[in-house]
Amino acid sequence: MQIVVFEDEQVADLAPATLGRPAFAISCGSRRLSDLLVRLGCPVHAVVRPHLRALVAADFPQLASVGDDSTAIPAGPTLWVNARLVPSVAAGRQLRQMIEAARPGVVLAATVDQNTAGETKDVLAAALVGAGQGRVPRGATLPGDAAVPPVATLDIIPDVALPLLRYPHDIVREHLATLADHLAVRIASGRYREMADGVFAAEGARLGQYVVTDASAGPILLDEGATVGPFSLLSGPAYLGKNCRVIEHAAIKHGVAIGHTTKIGGEVEASIIEAYSNKQHHGFLGHSYLGSWINLGAGTSNSDLKNTYGQVNMEYAGRKVSTGMQFVGAVIGDYAKTAVNTSIFTGKLIGACSMVYGFVTTNVPSFVNYARVFGQVSEAPVDVLVATQRRMFARRGVEQRPCDIQLLCDMHALTAAERAQMDPPLAIEPLSL
Repeated sequence: MQIVVFEDEQVADLAPATLGRPAFAISCGSRRLSDLLVRLGCPVHAVVRPHLRALVAADFPQLASVGDDSTAIPAGPTLWVNARLVPSVAAGRQLRQMIEAARPGVVLAATVDQNTAGETKDVLAAALVGAGQGRVPRGATLPGDAAVPPVATLDIIPDVALPLLRYPHDIVREHLATLADHLAVRIASGRYREMADGVFAAEGARLGQYVVTDASAGPILLDEGATVGPFSLLSGPAYLGKNCRVIEHAAIKHGVAIGHTTKIGGEVEASIIEAYSNKQHHGFLGHSYLGSWINLGAGTSNSDLKNTYGQVNMEYAGRKVSTGMQFVGAVIGDYAKTAVNTSIFTGKLIGACSMVYGFVTTNVPSFVNYARVFGQVSEAPVDVLVATQRRMFARRGVEQRPCDIQLLCDMHALTAAERAQMDPPLAIEPLSL
């Protein structure tokens, strides 16, 4: 048995979270789908968008192969898994049961199609295809495939629910729903010692003096090398990744998962912060998703609740989508930066590699210098971002590789349509390198 995790045509709707990473690399509940699949014990192949192939091949050595089509995948019994699958403990259990049962069939997930007045349609979540039954399951649209042969002979597997991420706000909702289960699995692994009531630490993790912990609503986990400065508050459920540094006087509240090699301060609640990002200073971050290599300037805060206390609506590609959630903050793409005292309004998207200033009252496209409140919005040149990436990597002892530079160039090209739709048209900002 082998596993193929594939990105379908709806993966673009998760931007900016999926602009610079495959959907299976999104952290949700402190886990990524790629981690869950590798633990199933079968070779895992990945089919991703072409611009991600080199980066994924370099950063995911645990994958058996990486491609942008399905032609190189070996024949044989295969479990196909949609890369947008919510990486929950329950999903991992159900995928394992499918492998053990070895019964060919498909699992469909109902999703709302905003292009057809909100009608619901079934989308492939997973399929187990036996030898000789076809290489690609029905409903999968894989990049690079000129034709996708349907596998009409497969039956729907009953009593299996595998929900998919549809829009970026789903990441926050599913994160909050799955975090406690993932923390329980981590604790059961035996890698953590209980250093205080409900506070579990891996090797090298430590708490500073006068840290207040509250695990009444869920445990608090500190992974290897994670540190918390003095006079801080930790409220569970919460996960602090490897070598995460929480500075003094921080307030890390319920529902927070912080990636490795990060610096976090101020107040953070119900949010995901991917690896290598910094929110080192005071300011509030709530019900939000932050990608990697982001820096939030001192005083940056976001709103996650409307003044009317109503449900938050998000705008995706010009469409208004109801989240069904009362609390939704910001979704910020990789490499974005905010200036000091930046204020981000409720339910806003900030594109990758953008630099924002002042009040963020609208969605921000990728590669934009956004200072709308000052009457200034311009395009950020890609060569400036490449130079910035090199300096950021050097500060963390990370080598800038050709695939990292190429990714920025590809992301810039892929998001050109976002910037072209802005009114008035953007000018190229002559920033100094």
